[in-house]
Amino acid sequence: MKKFIITLALVLVAQFGFSQVDEAFKKDVLKVIEKSGAGGQVNAAKKQILTMIPAEKQAAFLVEFDVILNKIQDETSKIYMQEYTKEDVKAMLAFYESPVGKKMSEKAEVLSTKSQESMMSVQTDVQELMGKYMGE
Repeated sequence: MKKFIITLALVLVAQFGFSQVDEAFKKDVLKVIEKSGAGGQVNAAKKQILTMIPAEKQAAFLVEFDVILNKIQDETSKIYMQEYTKEDVKAMLAFYESPVGKKMSEKAEVLSTKSQESMMSVQTDVQELMGKYMGE
């Protein structure tokens, strides 16, 4: 029984240690996501969505929308942690802290907005093409 309790204690201590390491890894992953410019892309999308919400409801909408965004960020961080090593994430952080990495992050919202605008111009072409092949 004594061995079982000691083994259980060691497992719990090891698990606690791993969870701390994973939290540090997750914290770095969240920094990468933030520095990659994803926030700028989200802001661009948020601005576009807000134009469709009546002004008097926007504040309440944003509160609920931010809850959803936090869920998305949490899920995205899990994917990054599955696909990248800690060393990969450290290298990404180093890049995003460089002048070019900072510029990419700063330009993300502008690029996202301009990309959305340019896609609007070809949206009609895509719809016409789909109609052609869908039998309309």
